[in-house]
Amino acid sequence: MTTANAGRGVLQPSDYPAFIGLDVHKNTIAISVARAGRDGPESWGEISNKPQKVAKLVERLAGEFGGEVLLFAYEAGPCGYGLYRQLLGLGQDCQVVAPSKIPQQPGDRIKTDRRDAHKLARALRSGDLTPVWVPDTEQEAMRDLTRARDDIKAQQRKARQQLSAFVLRHGHHWPTHKNRWSQAQYNWLESLRLDHDFQQVVLQEYIDAVKAADQRVADLTAEMERMLPQWSLAPVVDSLVALRGIDKLAAMVLLAELGDISRFDAPKQLMAFLGLVPSEHSSGGKRRQGGITKTGNGHARRMLIESAWSYRFPTRQTDHLKRKGASASEEAQAIAWRAQKRLCGRYQTLLQSGKNTKQTTTAVARELVGFIWDIACREMARTTPAPCG
Repeated sequence: MTTANAGRGVLQPSDYPAFIGLDVHKNTIAISVARAGRDGPESWGEISNKPQKVAKLVERLAGEFGGEVLLFAYEAGPCGYGLYRQLLGLGQDCQVVAPSKIPQQPGDRIKTDRRDAHKLARALRSGDLTPVWVPDTEQEAMRDLTRARDDIKAQQRKARQQLSAFVLRHGHHWPTHKNRWSQAQYNWLESLRLDHDFQQVVLQEYIDAVKAADQRVADLTAEMERMLPQWSLAPVVDSLVALRGIDKLAAMVLLAELGDISRFDAPKQLMAFLGLVPSEHSSGGKRRQGGITKTGNGHARRMLIESAWSYRFPTRQTDHLKRKGASASEEAQAIAWRAQKRLCGRYQTLLQSGKNTKQTTTAVARELVGFIWDIACREMARTTPAPCG
């Protein structure tokens, strides 16, 4: 639980006189107050989603409950963490909760803002809500930057696919798998001659769209590299780069999404958070496991799967791996070499046991998480008083 004032220590649920559920929307916030005890929640109406209105609400609640600290909760969503930070700044406690883990009643077929606020207040009082980790402003800014690059990469892939499909429909395709999307391929594309003049215009527009997307990706990549030295997690990035399959961009994406990895007490917690553990439906004497749960952070999970593909190659210390890991500590380099020996062998063992390449890569990604946790925790231990594990 997050407390507004570090000096007063961590409060327990029984220490709060009231629990406030907020159903937050772009323009409005519905308020419900559940007093300590067993009484039902009370509706406190609806206010505009503006900082001054929130401040007045907190002032009213403070008067109602004698100025004691109250616990607020609202669902994580598109409105972000501004309300959370404002409530902490006003001396209150707040949780941003995971929507997928809010208790649901199967027979409930009526949904309104007022009912949603009541549900939050009641579940908050009973301790049935799961709070999410809230990044600080620096962490959130870096995450915005990495996600923006990811969005532009998706646009780049779409533009390239559209251009390739258009060219193929007219009987042309790049004759080799090498040097794709190089200057040589662009020169070849611009040299194509189609039957009609307006088709030439369409071709050039597609080419220009791909080039524009390429430039935007390059600009955001350069911005990420420029901002890295100023980031508080830059030393952890340098250490993670020692791992095979993880470059600076991949490490920045992982840390931007996950933040301080040392908050997980064990690697298994991080694996579960990333949705890389098997789903399970067991009952009685039968144990059934399925595919991975795919819960948690999809951006980080996808990056880990991409990184895990590099372990399909034999174990070796190439010049490239030595160069990219040169900035890492000796401890991180030793862990990276241990990871490579383990995961390259694991990849081949799983393939030989009959697993397909996708299942094998996912299993390797899950184990890679453990080595990432180890390196990040050791690096964090150098800068924070409480080490991991």
